[in-house]
Amino acid sequence: MKYILSLAITLSLSSAFCQTLTLKWKSDATLTTSESVAFDSKNNVLYVSCIDGKPDEKDGKGFIGKVSPDGKVVAAQWVSGLDAPKGLGIFKDNLYVADITKIVTINIPTGKITGSVEVPGSKFLNDITVDKKGNVYASDTQTGKIHILKDGKVDVFFESTEFKGVNGLLAVGNDLYVVDFPTGTNYKLSADKKLSTIGKTGEGADGIVPLGNDEYLVSSWHGEVYLINAKGESKKLIDTKEEKANAADIEYDAKTKTLYIPTFFANGVTAYTFSK
Repeated sequence: MKYILSLAITLSLSSAFCQTLTLKWKSDATLTTSESVAFDSKNNVLYVSCIDGKPDEKDGKGFIGKVSPDGKVVAAQWVSGLDAPKGLGIFKDNLYVADITKIVTINIPTGKITGSVEVPGSKFLNDITVDKKGNVYASDTQTGKIHILKDGKVDVFFESTEFKGVNGLLAVGNDLYVVDFPTGTNYKLSADKKLSTIGKTGEGADGIVPLGNDEYLVSSWHGEVYLINAKGESKKLIDTKEEKANAADIEYDAKTKTLYIPTFFANGVTAYTFSK
């Protein structure tokens, strides 16, 4: 009886995790310290934030690169003059960038910086997400706060002592999904600001993207990508630590089932095909 029960559990878990990630391409290594990637479906291009220096240093060396969906670097320094750009978010014709203590706005058609808003009290802005109304949310890993940029004004949207190093953000409907960097704990923040755990992944948790049906992919900066299913169970799908390729703030194109991974110290972007 115990054997049958154990076998049933094993088969159940195996059937729940039949998803795979298959390498599609790797870009060249001109995207120095690539931290985040965002897919612009309207213009069919990827934007990649590149720190090109220390993650907390205001040195003006950071830039945004443009990469085609097949991995060709179209413009390594499409927009330059940033400090240490990290999280990216798109709404209409604007690209929003988390840049240490400010949120920078880039007009996509012109490639020009059109706005820069200092976030009071911030120390290390990390990820960005934009909701369906155009509100911009930015995580601050060092203060445990999530800020909101709405109608040109910045406020604290949420903070919690549960956060040990808040990082990845994802707006889905009226909810926010939040990734905690050092602990690998992944949360759902409801519209009424109730915080609940959706699953646990590896330490160094960085980016989160939706797959639909309450399933998500979560990256670990050290070089891993996990799947969290609707039951809150997680499974590691890839591990590139031995290749010295990080897995920073990821992006997913549901139409082509492609996961894009910025590789940080490997200075590029890697694409994988997701399949079930």
